[in-house]
Amino acid sequence: MNLEQIIKKKSGTIVDVRTPDEFRCGNVQGSVNVPLQDLQQRLNEVRKLQTPLVLCCASGGRSTIATQFLSSLGIECLDGGSWLNVNYYTSQTT
Repeated sequence: MNLEQIIKKKSGTIVDVRTPDEFRCGNVQGSVNVPLQDLQQRLNEVRKLQTPLVLCCASGGRSTIATQFLSSLGIECLDGGSWLNVNYYTSQTT
């Protein structure tokens, strides 16, 4: 499955790696906020989430870093880029 299919079918968890303040200003409904700077300390929590994880942030930079980090630990995840793109896909669910 590709990124769009995973999001539309809700077959994973959307993880927003922006700061809590950024997340509060707007986010994908149902997403989980795990800021990039807290990712390592919250690994136990992240490992319990339904995979694949779809990681998103403001523009795609932090989500790319988070994807590389989690992938290196064997956690199934995809880089969703901007949360606005991920939000668009969620609005297209059938």
